[in-house]
Amino acid sequence: QVQLVESGGGLVQPGGSLRLSCAPSGSIFEINEMGWYRQAPGKQRELVATITSGKTTTYADSVKGRFTISRDNGKNTVYLQMNSLKPEDTAVYYCNADLRPQFNVPFIKFWGQGTQVTVSS
Repeated sequence: QVQLVESGGGLVQPGGSLRLSCAPSGSIFEINEMGWYRQAPGKQRELVATITSGKTTTYADSVKGRFTISRDNGKNTVYLQMNSLKPEDTAVYYCNADLRPQFNVPFIKFWGQGTQVTVSS
């Protein structure tokens, strides 16, 4: 069935940048909101940023001014550009998409398996 495929995670030094990408595999009829979440060790999963199909965005206060979420509706891909990374940004980042693969099925939130982002010197 549909899977969300993430890429772009890795190890980066403080002040560096990474760009995460996420796209569903297979055919997609419609995607509503997409977003990025993250979970650090010992903490709850938290919202990082969201973007609607009309490209309206929201951000967590902790990443405002440093992260930018965007999407390419033609490619069904969502991106997270992360600049000025800090050690506290270290977490597993999860992609989310509210979508339906066919017209006659309900919308369901799909999750990626997560990609590790480590910010350390």
